[in-house]
Order: sequence, then C-alpha cells, then structure tokens
Amino acid sequence: MDRRQFMKTSLLASLVSTVKGMPKEKHTKMTKPNKGKIAVIGAGAFGGWTAFHLLDRGYDVTLLDVFGPGNSRASSGGDSRVIRGIYGPDKIYVDMVVRSFDFWKTYQKQWHQSLYFPTGALWFFQVDDTYAKESLPLVNGAGLKAKEWPKSAIEKKYPQINLSDLITFYYEDEAGYLPARHCCQVVLEQFVNKGGEYKQLAVQPGTIKNNQLEKLKLSDGSTISADSYIFACGPWLSEIFPEVLKDIIRPTRQEVFFFGTPYGDSRFFESNMPVWVDFGEKLWYGIPGADWRGFKLADDTRGKPFDPTTGDRTPSKEGIVSAREYLAHRFPGMKDAPLLEARVCQYENSPDGHYIVDRHPEAENTWIVGGGSGHGFKLGPALGEFVANLINGEKEVHPFFGLDRFNFKKKKGTQFNHENC
Repeated sequence: MDRRQFMKTSLLASLVSTVKGMPKEKHTKMTKPNKGKIAVIGAGAFGGWTAFHLLDRGYDVTLLDVFGPGNSRASSGGDSRVIRGIYGPDKIYVDMVVRSFDFWKTYQKQWHQSLYFPTGALWFFQVDDTYAKESLPLVNGAGLKAKEWPKSAIEKKYPQINLSDLITFYYEDEAGYLPARHCCQVVLEQFVNKGGEYKQLAVQPGTIKNNQLEKLKLSDGSTISADSYIFACGPWLSEIFPEVLKDIIRPTRQEVFFFGTPYGDSRFFESNMPVWVDFGEKLWYGIPGADWRGFKLADDTRGKPFDPTTGDRTPSKEGIVSAREYLAHRFPGMKDAPLLEARVCQYENSPDGHYIVDRHPEAENTWIVGGGSGHGFKLGPALGEFVANLINGEKEVHPFFGLDRFNFKKKKGTQFNHENC
C-alpha cells in the first residue's frame, strides 16, 4: 500500500468491525498451548506491542484502553514520532532501537502497511556535542549508520538552514519517523486478528491480597481476573498506583506546532530535508512533511504538570510565539509561515528520563511498564518483546529500568541530560 492510499484508508472503521463483528473463522487463534491469562491495560506503544508479543507466545491476552489506541489524550497519540539511533552512552537503548527497526520494517512488509518513513536525521549542536559523539561507536557498532558531517557539507546540502550559531553536525542514515496513531491502530488490528480480546473500558485495580492483585474492576460493572496484569497506561500510571508512582511518573504539558511551507517551495518537504534535532539552550526537534500536516516542530523542554484526562489542550500564546521565533531564526525561509495547527500532548516522565519496567512492589503478579519520558514510541516493539520475555521467564528485570533505582537525593533530569527538570 503506498502512502497516499493508506492515508485514505479508514483503519478505525475496519478496526471497529473487527472487534465487534468479525466472523469467528477469521480469528486465527494461536496454535500454541495456552500459558495463562494476561490483562494488559493501555493500547499505546508499550501496551499494544506487549499484548501482541504475549499473544504470539501462546498467552490468552485481553487488552484494555479507556479511550482507544493512539487517542488524542494518550502519550502515543498524534500523527508522527521520530525514530533515531543516537542515544548518548546508553547502549541498552541503541540495542532496542536496532531491534525495533527490525520489527517496524518486518511488519511493514508483512502487514502491507506504511509504518516507517526513512528520511534520515540531522543533529546539530549549538553546545557541547558529547551526547552524539559518545553514541557514534555504539550506533555504528550495532549496524546502523551515523557520522559527523563538516559544516561545509551541511551548508551545501541544506542551504535552507541557518547555521550561524551551530558548531557540530551529525547525520543518521536510517532514522526517520513513524505515523504514531496509525501504528497503534494497526498493532491493535493485528492483535485482534490473531485472536486477542480488546475492550474499550476504564479500569481500576481491585484489592491486593497476599502479594497478588485479585482482579480488575471495569467501567461497565464487570470484572476481569488474570494470572498477570500489565499496566502500560502512560500518564495515568501515577493515578492508578499513587502509593507507588505519585512522585515517579509525572505528566507534563507539551506543545507541538505545524507550519505551512511557502507556496511552491519544496525545500522544506521531507523529500529535501530529514527529521532534525537542535541542541542549544533548549532542545527543538522537527519533522518536515509529517504526512502533509505541515512543517512540524516542538520544544522538548518539560512543560508544566498536566492532567491527561481533564487538562485543557488549547495551545498557549507563549508557545506559539516561541515556536515562531525559533522557526524564523533557524529556517529563515519559513519566517512568515502560517500556523496550520497546534496540539497539546504530554510526556509521562520518570525522574531520570528512563523507562520503568518492573513488578509492583506489593503485587508479584502485577507489572508496571511506563516512563516513556518523551522517547518511548519508537522502541515500543522492542520493549513489548522485552516485557513478554519477562512474563515468559526468559529475562529478568533490568536494573536500568527497575523501580529500586530511584533515590530522590539524586538529581533529576531527562533522557538527554541529568539536570533538574
């Protein structure tokens, strides 16, 4: 399916018919023996892929989400996410990126869906470039391609970028972007087609007794009992388990902007520009094109605390002004570009900007999967596989993702730095 065709296809309509009325003979049930009942709460990047991988291993899996896959309140909502391999000194993420690339490419072919758009990624630094420099041997050693480029090469290839205050430049060949909402819906569709059960209902955990969560209470008055429960519900995790996560998972308000490119000017199309990341006093990033939504850009700085259910999602005047000022400076040809649309989403931040994959400290059969911290979507396939391997007894909790690592005497930060945020 080509890109224009998939944009015209109503996946949601087919998904609804799949969930509500698909003939039983079209449900390809797993041929492997059932290993137990699993309930996964959250159909975003982490939860959807976890449910898919568990189903593939022979488990009886029910996936639940209150608002639906890739919905506008979710951290996995929206239309595009960057996929890139440069991850500073954190080899664990580079390895997960490589694995996720394999999944995105494999299932793009197998499912005949457009899931991954390779545009390349350009990193430019106004400040110290240690983050990229440390990552190069890891990225290239893992089989991806990334290198430092001289300023003269950037000037020649991308004259539409103002380089006056930039010092160093790095380029990743295989980086690009993923159509986020579409990906979430496709993963759910494939999960259901394989025989998984999906329920669009609100969930509350029941009583924890003898170190076990006994059941889930659903908004339709019913309950679900399972052998294991996996909570991958992003910014709602701290509401569901406040006694454990109130000071650990912190949703913040983030604004994203789409500007119109000049009429007849193709310099800012994705065919002529890669996705980009700009390290300076702030960290800006962008996706040219972004499925023809416009020239996307956003400030990665953590915003104010935000309620993902009731928070107002009207973009701020301050945010729009800041985006316009940045756009005019870095891309002079876009100085007077019209704002086509803006949206408010959220990050679900952990104190150190790294993921959380661990058991609930008071319930052995309950797992917490979250802390995407603004860089989780692209690694959903690999993280879901990792969680499935944990449940299947093939892996152990990694200290890098464990809850025990949190010592609040340490500085807090983001995945890109470890300063107070």
